[in-house]
Amino acid sequence: MFKTIFNKFINNDIKDDKYSYTKDSKFGTIAKDKAPDHWVKSTCGYCGVGCGLYIGVKDGKAVRTKGDPSHFVSKGTLCPKGLTEHEMVNSSNRIANPMIKKDGKLTNSSWDEVFKYTSDKFKQIQKEHGKGAVACISTGQFLTEDFYTLGKFVQLGLETPNYDGNTTLCMASAVMGYKQTFGSDGPPASYEDFSHADVIMLIGANIADNHPILKLHIAKNKKITGKKPKIIVIDPRFSKTANMADIFVPIAPRSDLALINGLCYIILEQGWEDKKFIDEKTSGFKEFRKNIMEKYPPQEVANITGIDVKTLYELARVYAGAKKALSAWTMGVNQSSIGTDTVSAICNLALITGNLGRKGAAPFSITGQCNAMGTREFGFTSSIPGYRNFANIQDRIDFANIINVPVDLVPKKRGYSYPQIIDAIDRGEIKALWVTATNPLVSFPNQKKLRRALKKLDILVVQDAFMSETAQIADVIFCAATWSEKEGTYTNSERRCNYAKKAVEPLGDTKSDANIVIEFSKYFEGKYELLFKNFKSSEDIFNEIKEVSRGQLCDYSGMSYEKIEKLGGIQWPCNEQYPNGKKRLYTKGFKCKTPDGKAKLLPVNWEPLSESCNPKFPLNLNTGRTVEQWHTRTKTKTIDLLNDLAPEAWCEINPADAKELEVKSGDRIKIASSRGEVNELIVKVTQVVRQGDCFVPFHFADQLINSVTIDDFDPKSFEPNFKQCAVNLYSTKVPHGIKMKKEEVSGELTHQTTSNLQNLKIKNSATIESKV
Repeated sequence: MFKTIFNKFINNDIKDDKYSYTKDSKFGTIAKDKAPDHWVKSTCGYCGVGCGLYIGVKDGKAVRTKGDPSHFVSKGTLCPKGLTEHEMVNSSNRIANPMIKKDGKLTNSSWDEVFKYTSDKFKQIQKEHGKGAVACISTGQFLTEDFYTLGKFVQLGLETPNYDGNTTLCMASAVMGYKQTFGSDGPPASYEDFSHADVIMLIGANIADNHPILKLHIAKNKKITGKKPKIIVIDPRFSKTANMADIFVPIAPRSDLALINGLCYIILEQGWEDKKFIDEKTSGFKEFRKNIMEKYPPQEVANITGIDVKTLYELARVYAGAKKALSAWTMGVNQSSIGTDTVSAICNLALITGNLGRKGAAPFSITGQCNAMGTREFGFTSSIPGYRNFANIQDRIDFANIINVPVDLVPKKRGYSYPQIIDAIDRGEIKALWVTATNPLVSFPNQKKLRRALKKLDILVVQDAFMSETAQIADVIFCAATWSEKEGTYTNSERRCNYAKKAVEPLGDTKSDANIVIEFSKYFEGKYELLFKNFKSSEDIFNEIKEVSRGQLCDYSGMSYEKIEKLGGIQWPCNEQYPNGKKRLYTKGFKCKTPDGKAKLLPVNWEPLSESCNPKFPLNLNTGRTVEQWHTRTKTKTIDLLNDLAPEAWCEINPADAKELEVKSGDRIKIASSRGEVNELIVKVTQVVRQGDCFVPFHFADQLINSVTIDDFDPKSFEPNFKQCAVNLYSTKVPHGIKMKKEEVSGELTHQTTSNLQNLKIKNSATIESKV
């Protein structure tokens, strides 16, 4: 009795309950309060890195996540989001029941009611306005089995061509750039190449924030090669990744295409190109060379990029002089109105120097979402599943025969892209929209236009596991199971297909996304029997995917769930020739999917921004992610650790601009463009951005930065130009905001002063000379 009272007095009982440890058979000593009953091996469902992990399950709930030490990608490590992923499953933001709007309020309903109501509306709209009056926007978060099932139903069941994914907002330019150059989508490289390259050029890629586990592969390089790789970081902003750089190139916003073309000029001028590789492996060199030598002499490139001529020559020498050079990029390249051609320019640079198909040598896109690759391969959006072409009659016949449907049912061309769908809604052509696991009310540019369009719909259906901002305005909600509640596969940036295992039962009345689609198809006469009668499990869907992909570049035919789990993921192509997968594409004897089997050297040209800075809006806005949050925060907004680290949006501004506004770090400011404004942003004064630039993360609905972004899109990929638009900043102390400096030029570089540019050039040259 006395001991119990004494322990309570000194709080020992609280320590025993909350801070005691226990032994775990898999991970040794762990906190007792989160000790699971068992562990389930799986894959992270956040970004495209594809980390392996274990899900700890206790009393039927996910209570912990731990990195899988045996997984090649992550070797037991996880980022903050992965470490807290189990909390996402049990979020208070989850939707547990299907819902339908009654008297202006979303109300819990039954699956039969929501399916019957929605199917009746879809049928009525299509009868009155045509098949294309119903549209669907997909995601990058589904399992591949979900993607395939949804795309199959939308295109062949609803028979509407108007279907696209939110991956158009992040990876479409990489897709189209690869198609232009190699004849097919598909990243040529592996993460292993980071560990073998002599030079690593990161272009618009803040991997330290957005793909931090990839730093492990760069860190292994010295142990493997015996020397540290030369790291070049090309970015307008001195990001966390720039701290890794031997050479930091503070390029003017959106001038990377001109920079890459300028490096090609110098390499050709100096005779540093790989003539043998060009002759044997590429086509179009004559036209490519002519375009480069006419339009991109060093001084012209210096004027566009803000990088002096001496630095350009040093960059070209370092890259061309490497035995193995790896170029990697993410959204800083893709999210541009010239993103597709910039990707092809990066490929051009690799091709003229022979950096393709070898260990440590390639152009390499780093994917944003966990399964953006899965939807590219089998989602039925920009191509027929298995990287088949809508316009190719043989591709349509082959696909129809494999899945046993009439060939006339397979679309002959791609329908509207994501932004085109929004435009078609705005003009009254599309009357119904089905949104799956994406949140356009935060993620889409020019929110004023988007919200005006959505109000014109006859019905908005949202399929999601979380009550997103878009779900809140839906007429119908299909409540979905999420990561750990269903099984299937994700494919990461290096083409590695990973197995994501089911660990717990779905919440409430939720269903897997594939099961939602299959059950919904039964409300359309004959469609279930035609499309899904053999789909009894996720593995049944995967087996059809294998047959659809057989003989294609993205060949899964040699895979199985058991084999994927055993090998820790498999990189496609995986077939009889490559039974355990293939690490890199376009190796010796592995041809491109072009008519002559060669990669195309393409003349691609830089173009100035459609919206220049001006006296009213003299600053350039850059937007992006941060490591602590995920996209529009549907998954992360209720996770305490992540919100403690990054609870709200901020605006990074240079000390010179802060001085003019009379603000300091921690103050609040307003940002505005010609399209809208965002109030109450926290000031972060930093040299990370230069004078005339600012940066705001896009995650936060309450400080919705896409209210000010421009709806400018790449005409080939339809990807938005999220990264640059003209804005101004306002504080309560200086009502007029930032003033444009008299010495600022009126052309492409209006966001920065001539003197500031010169300082950057001098600093950059000194950096080059000291590091090379």
